[in-house]
Amino acid sequence: MRESEAGTPTLSAPVTPGTPGPPLFSSLRVDSLSFDCKSMPRCKCLPINAPTWGESHTCLTPFSSPDVSLARKLGAEFVGTFILIFAATAGPIVNQKYNGVETLIGNAACAGLAVMIVILSTGHISGAHLNPSLTIAFAALRHFPWVQVPAYIGAQVSASICASFALKGVFNPFMSGGVTVPSVSIGQAFALEFIITFNLLFVVTAVATDTRAVGELAGLAVGATVMLNILVAGPASGGSMNPVRTLGPAVAAGNFKALWIYLVAPTLGALVGAGTYTAVKLPEDEAEPPRQVRSFRR
Repeated sequence: MRESEAGTPTLSAPVTPGTPGPPLFSSLRVDSLSFDCKSMPRCKCLPINAPTWGESHTCLTPFSSPDVSLARKLGAEFVGTFILIFAATAGPIVNQKYNGVETLIGNAACAGLAVMIVILSTGHISGAHLNPSLTIAFAALRHFPWVQVPAYIGAQVSASICASFALKGVFNPFMSGGVTVPSVSIGQAFALEFIITFNLLFVVTAVATDTRAVGELAGLAVGATVMLNILVAGPASGGSMNPVRTLGPAVAAGNFKALWIYLVAPTLGALVGAGTYTAVKLPEDEAEPPRQVRSFRR
């Protein structure tokens, strides 16, 4: 008798809300920025014997199981931020060492491509924040739990410092090229960092929190936004958009010039950008019915 006739349900990937057909990857449409995900049940004791998987066993002593899911998220966040800072900082360093071989387009591509591949590879695990300003903005708008914010920021800062010192070991003494410092006035640099981070978080909030956006292309959309912002603001402010993009290289190079701009302006821009999309987002009862959308899934 076939399984369907025997009463065994047939498993299938969930359909993406607001888009036709199943998603490209079943995990890609899970909102990994939320905190309602349930992990598989784990044994909360030290087993003495377990003859067969799934059978009962004798416990030596009970103990509280660790939060494995949070540890995995932090691990993915550390690795993702390390990749981003290493790539985004290496571009300008190579550009300095080899007399402009990368050019501005190359520097922008290094950061944009790094963001894209990290989102596609770890977004389903940790949400691929990679940015303390993004983490704070999402927590402020209730897309992320405040209790996990310090751990996420700790992982991002430590990954940034590790990546920066790795670059210092490889490219020393050209580390200064990877530090974002303003070449314009303080006010102009602050305004640029605020605006480009506003742009970034407007896009991120759209693809990460709105089921009617084409979430399968989140990595491409966010990576392209990062690249565009660096092309616009790179020569003037460095196009940081991310406190740890500046903090790690500054620590490794010992250059803390105007550091406060890159800590404050991106955070304010992120809060305003995420809040703006939340304000203009169509409520469910006013949204148009789902339309047939062509994308790379076809």
